[in-house]
Amino acid sequence: MVNLLTKVAAEKNSTPAQIALAWLLAQKPWIVPIPGTTKPERFEENIGAASIVLTSEDLAEVEQAAKEITVQGARYPENL
Repeated sequence: MVNLLTKVAAEKNSTPAQIALAWLLAQKPWIVPIPGTTKPERFEENIGAASIVLTSEDLAEVEQAAKEITVQGARYPENL
């Protein structure tokens, strides 16, 4: 996944983090990622994701890569 995001980022003159955020923004209008940061430069990077336009091919490629990842482990510890 990281390699794919890096490849798409290079094509879009952006960062892998921006591509990940742009992909989330493209999913549904009510999905709003809330990335956290303490660094102004990361804040600016995150904001830049809103201006990235992903093609339908870009979206399909990221979606396919995400489907190939096997999620392991629980979301929360058992006591929660």
